[in-house]
Amino acid sequence: MGDLPASRRAVLSASVLAPLLAACGSPRSERHPPAAPASPTSSPASAPAPTPASPTTSAAPSPPAPASGPPRLRQAGTIAEDLAVPWGIAFLPDGSALVGERDTARVLRVASGRSREIGSVPGVVSTVDEGGEGGLLGLALHPSGDWLYAYHSTADDNRVVRMSFDGRSLGRPQVVLDGIATAIHHNGGGLRFAPDGLLFVSTGDAEDSSRSQDTGSLNGKVLRVTDRGGVPSGNPFGNRVWSYGHRNVEGLAFDAEKRLWASEFGDKGFDELNLIVKGGNYGWPEVEGSDGAGGFRDPIAQWPTDECSPSGIAVVGGYAFLGALRGECVWSVDLASGKSRRWLEGHGRIRMVAAAPDGSLWVGTSNKDGRGSPSAHDDRIFRVTI
Repeated sequence: MGDLPASRRAVLSASVLAPLLAACGSPRSERHPPAAPASPTSSPASAPAPTPASPTTSAAPSPPAPASGPPRLRQAGTIAEDLAVPWGIAFLPDGSALVGERDTARVLRVASGRSREIGSVPGVVSTVDEGGEGGLLGLALHPSGDWLYAYHSTADDNRVVRMSFDGRSLGRPQVVLDGIATAIHHNGGGLRFAPDGLLFVSTGDAEDSSRSQDTGSLNGKVLRVTDRGGVPSGNPFGNRVWSYGHRNVEGLAFDAEKRLWASEFGDKGFDELNLIVKGGNYGWPEVEGSDGAGGFRDPIAQWPTDECSPSGIAVVGGYAFLGALRGECVWSVDLASGKSRRWLEGHGRIRMVAAAPDGSLWVGTSNKDGRGSPSAHDDRIFRVTI
């Protein structure tokens, strides 16, 4: 869609948390080159407002209680290197993690200083040669620990499969959910189990924005399904749709209050950090970012599309941490105020951000995705303390 009228673009205001460095940016899809550096400033941020009674009434979400103090991120060593576009991640009880490579379809068991392949996901179709975003995307471990779930692209669709996991290798995939439209861009791909054992799945509009407002379509949505792909009781439309009006959501994360947060790519207006609520309409393609009293759910934080491209997301201690692809940094967002700050520059495109069991973050680069400039031993995953 074209540039939005000023009345539909409430630019977020925020006081400066700390001097910022070069700009994070977001393209219309992931494929645009990095933006030129900007002067050090803090990102605009949404001012929270009371949550409305109706999930489609415009207002910023009611935030959790303020954190005790602002975070400080410090890189604390490299966990793995010589990877190829690490995308999905699922932590294991011993602190290691299963990591999927988007374009090779390999699944690796990664621990500090070492990684080994435990299997691959058959039928994955990568669109990297076309500058695309499809392939092996999100991973999630079943609460029992016996199944690994994967969201991936095929020649015909995007789908969710599950594979048995015995701690050493993966079994054959079983289809959990299929028929999600695929395209070169906007494939979504986030997976996250809720505390109650239900599975949330984020999808993109697959380059057809009309799907996002259609509650009968699986695309441009956050979906809520059982661990076998069925429709759980309590879904707002009697199908798998939980929220709608999304353009391309890649990252999902729960906070300590069991609230679901999502990172979303904008087009020409704003990238977003959203609190996902039952039946919520997030506006695409009618609006990007906050629309004030316009009738759609407003984000807690937003960035002009030349400043972010948010993908992976983790929530720790009242803050969200988002990987910025075009912006080449990690954004932290205070969930109480919406104020944001950038961290960890100098590593190129950052996609993966995940909260490890020990309270640290695992942060992964995405310099081999066809849009970056790989350096020696890219891609990497490094450990970050908060």
